[in-house]
Amino acid sequence: MQNKGAIRFFTTVLALVSVYQLLFTVFSQKVERDARDIANGDVRIERSYLDSMKGEVVYNVLFKKYTYLECKEREVNLGLDLKGGMNVILEIAVEDIIRSLAANQFLTDPVFIETMALAHEKKKDSQSDFVNLFAEAFEELNPGGQLAQFFMTPETRGDIDFNTTNDEVVTFLKVEAEDAIDNSYNVLRNRIDRFGVVQLNIQKLERQGRILVELPGVKEPERVAKLLTGTANLEFWTTYQASEVWNYLDQANRTLADILREDGITEEIADVEAGEATIEEEAQAEEDLLAAEDDLLLDTLGLDLLTDLDTTQVFDDQETQFYRENPLIAVLTPYLDNARNFIPGSTVGVVLLKDTAKVNAYLAIPQIRQLFPSDLKFAWHFQPQGEEQNFIRLHSLKSTRNNQPVMEGKYVTDARVGTDPYTGEFNVSMNMNSEGAKKWANVTRENVNQAIAIVLDGLVYSAPNVSEEIKGGSSSISGDFSQTDADDLANILKSGKMPARARIESSEVIGPSLGAKSVKDGLNSFLIAFVVVLAYMLFYYSRRAGMVADIALIANMFFLMGVLASLQAVLTLPGIAGIVLTIGMSVDANVLIYERIREELAAGKNLKTAIKDGYRNAYSAIFDAQITTFLTGLILFFFGTGPIKGFATTLVIGILTSLFSAIILTRLMYERMLAKGTNITFDTKVSRNAFKNTKIDFLGKRKIFYIISGLIIAGGIASLATKGLNTGVDFTGGRNYVIVFNQEVETTDVQDQLTAAFGLTPTVITYGSNIRVTTKYLIDDDRPEVDSIIKAQMFEGLQPFLDDDATLDEFINGQDYIISSHKVGPTIADDIKRTAILVIVASLLIIFLYILARFRNWQFGLGALAALMHDVLIVLGLFSILDGIMPFSLELDQSFIAAILTVVGYSINDTVVVFDRIREYVGLQKKRERKDIINTALNSTLSRTFSTSLSTFFVLLAIFVFGGDVIRGFAFALMLGVIVGTYSSLFIATPVVYDTVKGDETTRILKGAVRK
Repeated sequence: MQNKGAIRFFTTVLALVSVYQLLFTVFSQKVERDARDIANGDVRIERSYLDSMKGEVVYNVLFKKYTYLECKEREVNLGLDLKGGMNVILEIAVEDIIRSLAANQFLTDPVFIETMALAHEKKKDSQSDFVNLFAEAFEELNPGGQLAQFFMTPETRGDIDFNTTNDEVVTFLKVEAEDAIDNSYNVLRNRIDRFGVVQLNIQKLERQGRILVELPGVKEPERVAKLLTGTANLEFWTTYQASEVWNYLDQANRTLADILREDGITEEIADVEAGEATIEEEAQAEEDLLAAEDDLLLDTLGLDLLTDLDTTQVFDDQETQFYRENPLIAVLTPYLDNARNFIPGSTVGVVLLKDTAKVNAYLAIPQIRQLFPSDLKFAWHFQPQGEEQNFIRLHSLKSTRNNQPVMEGKYVTDARVGTDPYTGEFNVSMNMNSEGAKKWANVTRENVNQAIAIVLDGLVYSAPNVSEEIKGGSSSISGDFSQTDADDLANILKSGKMPARARIESSEVIGPSLGAKSVKDGLNSFLIAFVVVLAYMLFYYSRRAGMVADIALIANMFFLMGVLASLQAVLTLPGIAGIVLTIGMSVDANVLIYERIREELAAGKNLKTAIKDGYRNAYSAIFDAQITTFLTGLILFFFGTGPIKGFATTLVIGILTSLFSAIILTRLMYERMLAKGTNITFDTKVSRNAFKNTKIDFLGKRKIFYIISGLIIAGGIASLATKGLNTGVDFTGGRNYVIVFNQEVETTDVQDQLTAAFGLTPTVITYGSNIRVTTKYLIDDDRPEVDSIIKAQMFEGLQPFLDDDATLDEFINGQDYIISSHKVGPTIADDIKRTAILVIVASLLIIFLYILARFRNWQFGLGALAALMHDVLIVLGLFSILDGIMPFSLELDQSFIAAILTVVGYSINDTVVVFDRIREYVGLQKKRERKDIINTALNSTLSRTFSTSLSTFFVLLAIFVFGGDVIRGFAFALMLGVIVGTYSSLFIATPVVYDTVKGDETTRILKGAVRK
């Protein structure tokens, strides 16, 4: 073996990197385990402890120190199905954008209304974007008509006139739509960033207007859904000068000290700040502070800053006394210049992030609120500042008589980034429509030398000073802007331009209890499968050879997890299944090598030569088999989403680490053992004579197996034609709810009650120890509150089965009853169906082309394709036949498509190994009959086929039995696939190759496959 030193060096580096990456998870989990031990079930105490550890160093490696929060951000990411949370696909309503661009007189025009309606109908069955569908609908209804007539407004002057062609209008609408979508994306990102969620994910999807949002650990999905679907709330507020407000703040500080002293809260808080309070006392102090209703602070739509108490700062006695006498000033520092004068503007002070909860609570106390003018509102800046981003500014705003901003953002028509021609500094130019220009002129005239705050969703993004009255609606905002700052401000200003709705097209909510159960089930299946495979290798291939394979398998798992951690890949429940499947499939490389070594030993070669030749002769089959599965994994990765992408990620990485471990690491170990003169055997008494000298006439019996397969496929097709498949909401659209009942209930009773509540019969099945309800009730309703309406109807219908003290609020917003929900809108369902068909067809085509290129003959590709079609049809047919018979759900969803593609990869893996052996035997036994050559090749691979298929089957059986209800149907499909795939590789693929060539031409073609 060449380059041993380089290989050892690479292995060492890979191992060290894996350890380095995995330790982030180890240390963050240790902190969380300590929090659970201290809290003893009290969520408030656990949260307070974790907050206090955010800035604490918990991992020290070489010259780098990592805090708990940094470790948490770098740990192995668990998917929402494992730790609970919310997954949402939002679609920005492009039709709203088109309406906002149209002239007002056309919004009630019959032609415009009919065009919009037809475009909506087209959207249900099309992948095209809405702008193109709108243009197509207009052309159908008004051949030769001009789209420009709808959009000639003062705001579009210069872009659209009577001479503008329809294509130019479409281009204009697409640009405007993309700008609005980008604005919506930025608004959503800013909102989500303030949830305080670690490892959140937001990204734009390929289809126009769609945005994916993943929020781990969200505990109020109804509130989050309303926030995500709300339109951008851009406002302009006049402001108070800081010097005006501090007179009131000083008085509030004195009054607050008296109030807190009388209520006995000050001592609790002071003890917390001094680090003398227990965790329980700290949590109680926080609860006391947050008890009041906030009305002095501007509403931030419920978007919370990082506002939890922090116990890491310690004060001496003098500082503690100051805090008790000045509770507000102790946390709100005046915004002063170096001369200790107030800095002109709306900023009254700065607050440490950890103290914002206390400021919120203090200003919410009724006795404090009445000290301030009725038109005064406080608002936080939109982002923290300082070198460590640990403090935030507080602004003072002035409302109108009706408690509203002086002006809304709907009047803004455009905002662009520019530079000052003299100084080169960045600025933002803002334009308003004619109505807005008049209002803006009045506002600026009355507020010269005052600041105007630009507020989005209750947070201040900028508060520029007005230097003079601004007429005409065009303004220039300057300041010490960076390019990024200017871009952000321009985007914020444009967010008020087109208030496009964001509709939830697909959503999934996983409760923490279900996530914890999934983790437990997944780990159980992983550990059992791992032990089974380790034991099997020892049992079948002897102690030493089995131990080498087991060490390689353990190293493979270690490297796989290290790479996943390095890439910050998301580990989902199907991802765990992918790891478990990798265990079974990674054994295949070792099995191929060991079987080859056994053949070389049987041919009379010495141990060293047999090992060397065994590895060399196994390479071709190993790489061909693994590459086909790898290609399947890549297709899943690029076309799949969510859990399916997680499955594909672990499968693809697992194949790469398997090849390295099985080929490189085991070879290094054998080289070392041979150097020491260690005696190595590759069989046991049980396996020594297994599958030796078998002479099964596979080709002679091929017609029998054709008939058997034909009958099974015919039965499956008949069932598919009459009974069909149990398609889930992924393909039909609808909602799933997994509901926990504290008493025994019958599914028929639940179905009857909900039928009366919905006026529509839902599907109700047993889901483990719970009940799952599937319904299409109000699936086309896109109102933000529709989920609450459906749950309220469910609550009424399920009253007889719920606890006596169950409330509507607990049922809708809590997670004691509904532990999981899943919604797929009709357009998403159509997309999933199209993608599923595309993925399957693409997989079959790519595999056919690979086999064609690798074996240089279309007959081999046809044989492989026939076997794959055979496997897919049988699995689909059996799913149809067995649905309703098996005691678990055989529903078709995205996971099933992943299972089908995995079956395709596994089946082609087996088939390629057989084809590879046929190719080899043709080159060695040129004078034998073609039938004998093929039969001999098939018989020679039986030991490998048995070992791989059996180990993989037991691995999948562990997933099936111990992996939990969520993944049972997925595992069942894979188990069927292994059985059918093994069968087809022996009895379908090769016989088809044999039958597709005629007479002596077969030998010529087979010989042609040998050429490199």
